[in-house]
Amino acid sequence: MYGFRIVDKLQKLDEDIRRDQLKYHSKRVLVSKEFTFDSAHHLHCYEGKCKNLHGHTYKVIFGLSGYVDDRGLLIDFSDIKDIWKKEIEIYLDYKYLNETLPPMNTTAENMVVWIYEKMKEALEKEDRQQKYQGARVEFVRLYETPSSYAEARREWMEVE
Repeated sequence: MYGFRIVDKLQKLDEDIRRDQLKYHSKRVLVSKEFTFDSAHHLHCYEGKCKNLHGHTYKVIFGLSGYVDDRGLLIDFSDIKDIWKKEIEIYLDYKYLNETLPPMNTTAENMVVWIYEKMKEALEKEDRQQKYQGARVEFVRLYETPSSYAEARREWMEVE
């Protein structure tokens, strides 16, 4: 049987582990974070239920890759959350998407590319380029319902 054990001695930096041991590798890694938002929209040139104003609880998942710093971190999850809250979510959460997004039909396919571009722009800001070692967006997945999503991937975005 497994039980919770309180550690005997908490590891101390520069005593039990050296600073140069914090970075275990120099490989590219991917971190992922997901968020939800609620929005209303309707579709143009569409014959079906979605032509009428309606809402969704969307889920968006970001996959960001790059190299770890001297601490072994690529990007703090709270930094991803900060970018999301201040630079992307403000256009989406509890909004009528047809008026807050650029002129487009507010399909999941169009929206996921816009979200990808916003995160890419955020990571390319000069201060973030220096802070996050080679960080880039690998993918964004946007769920419109629990079982339906659209995805944008870096290799698709950069080719076209």
